[in-house]
Amino acid sequence: MPHKGASGKIPRRRHGDANPKRPLSGIRVIDFSHYAPAAYAAVMLADLGADVVRIDRIGTPHPGKEDGLSRGKRAIAIDLKQPMGLKIAYELIRRSDVLVEGFRPGVMERLGLGPKAALRKNAGLVYARVTGWGQTGPLARRAGHEINYMAIAGILALIGRSSEAPLAPPALLGDFAAGGLMAAFGIVSALYWRERSGLGQVIDSAMVDGLVNLGSYFLTLNALGDWTARGTNEIDSGAPYYDVYATSDQRWLAVGALEPQFYTEFVRGLGLNPADIPSRHDRGNWPRLREQFGRIIRQRSLSDWTAEFAGRDACVTPVLELAEIGGHPQNVARRVPRGGPRGLPRPPPAPRFSGSPATTVRPEPNPARDARAILSTLGYKGRKVTELIDNGVVGLPLPHE
Repeated sequence: MPHKGASGKIPRRRHGDANPKRPLSGIRVIDFSHYAPAAYAAVMLADLGADVVRIDRIGTPHPGKEDGLSRGKRAIAIDLKQPMGLKIAYELIRRSDVLVEGFRPGVMERLGLGPKAALRKNAGLVYARVTGWGQTGPLARRAGHEINYMAIAGILALIGRSSEAPLAPPALLGDFAAGGLMAAFGIVSALYWRERSGLGQVIDSAMVDGLVNLGSYFLTLNALGDWTARGTNEIDSGAPYYDVYATSDQRWLAVGALEPQFYTEFVRGLGLNPADIPSRHDRGNWPRLREQFGRIIRQRSLSDWTAEFAGRDACVTPVLELAEIGGHPQNVARRVPRGGPRGLPRPPPAPRFSGSPATTVRPEPNPARDARAILSTLGYKGRKVTELIDNGVVGLPLPHE
């Protein structure tokens, strides 16, 4: 069921992906994000075929390089404090399916672009608000970063060795998984609901909520008494058969031999007889097994161990650095990553679809290149565009600093 705007008329598709096979072909997104969580949500939509227009601030230097949070998007710099700039933003909203923003609560309202104002312009709009703490609660208007959201959600306490402090990982779980991916999932779900109801809605996507959701399995195990202190469980480096080990060349080997058949292959790959070593089922033997496994693995290089386990179904793999992943046979077969602009690596869209394959087709956004085309879709052409630029309503990017 096509959605209807405030006028009651079904909005016309004025721009977008012309390839009908891409999953989100024809979906139009206005992206007000400037930080990783919301920006990545918009990237996910662009990867699957949505036409994403990012709204930049006037005077913001154009990155001049791919940053991993811009692929597939177009961009235009608008002075939203000018009435004409706000008018252009409203015209984009009227023609769009989704708005994504990642500011603290109240910022979009002060700009005159909050959910109430936007939904008055377009009743079918999916308005996604991506923040750390959410729109409500005592911390809603406070600053924070992934480490803070992980700490409050109980996830940070799960990560690290038993004898060490909790370890803050790179911003994957909070910013990208609990933030960007959860928001993208919510947006697509809201679009599906709109097809049945004809109405848009507001999505309150908080990273702390997403982190608690991601950790729900461990939350349940803990409540049942089946999850003990950090670094003492089977799948958090507590077990000697689920850990990383140093090799002779100071590289690392990842071992995930949880199931009996994989553990047997792992032990045999080390040159040991499973019958001659202590039972792994007695946790009291774990320190001895860890020392024995580590001593053997330190005697050979990573490439030697990689070759040793290449033919064994033992859940043993090399720990690759980022610069190495493109050369691994599995990644070569899957084309992960593949070449992007200027030879930089660019991952293929995920997941993969059999009937509607997604491919990123647009170059990186550039307001100097994109502005005229975006304004053209709103009916602004020729002298009018020049006026908007001369009056500072629409800006061209400053050189990269």
